Amino acid sequence: MTRRSSSLMRLRAPISRRLYVGASIAFPLVLLIAWWWVTTAGYVRPLFLPSPQSVVAEGWRQIEEGILWRDASVSIYRIVAGWSAATVLALPIGILMGNYRLVEGALEPLVSTIRYMPVVALIPLSILWAGIGDAQKILILFIGTFFQQVLMIMNNTKAVDMTLIRAGQTLGFSNGEILRRIVLPASMPGIWDTFRITIGWTWTYLVVAELVAAQDGLGRRIMDAQRYFATDTIIFGTIFIGLLGFATDYLFKVGGRKMFGWAETTR
Repeated sequence: MTRRSSSLMRLRAPISRRLYVGASIAFPLVLLIAWWWVTTAGYVRPLFLPSPQSVVAEGWRQIEEGILWRDASVSIYRIVAGWSAATVLALPIGILMGNYRLVEGALEPLVSTIRYMPVVALIPLSILWAGIGDAQKILILFIGTFFQQVLMIMNNTKAVDMTLIRAGQTLGFSNGEILRRIVLPASMPGIWDTFRITIGWTWTYLVVAELVAAQDGLGRRIMDAQRYFATDTIIFGTIFIGLLGFATDYLFKVGGRKMFGWAETTR
């Protein structure tokens, strides 16, 4: 192994931006070529794996007919509403759990138990509680995100150095001032990463959320295609959801670098 290749494989070794971008493009391109070759050569029947051309054609059809943008707008609304509702509640609860042992003791066992419950099993209850409209879909997305997010935010705030908290107490800060002026700013880079990760989870629950009585939405389109073995529609819808999730993740990354650039030097 040459010195250059050896340096590239060192743990956390920096690489050039050009090499990083090149690797991120090359690997998906290799997979795409392999997919095209396998389907074109006839090794896999189109019923099981349609060609990339078929998937692109299906996507173009949805764009021309206005289906894609209608489904995407509805699904994005549900994602934003469900994730935002979960975040608004999880942020203060997670901060309290991370800083008050009594609150952690009261809530952590319950939250930890509920987060392991399968969201699909709660669909009948969500219908009873919220009906079959958008509220039910948003509730499913909320349940799939909130309980995981609370525990992650709790751990983010626990990671704040106790020396900083004691310094605030020495200066005569109240508990509220310490949380607002010390704990929250110090833990915010980690909390922002939690936001980025959990909104990704919300995207993964989309198909489950749109399983019941949805008239439109990306998840609904995939479920309808399943009935007719329209694998090109299924694969296109799945890839498109993945791309939307990737775009969301990228926006959070860029936002995090701009707001918390000072934290990057400590990682």
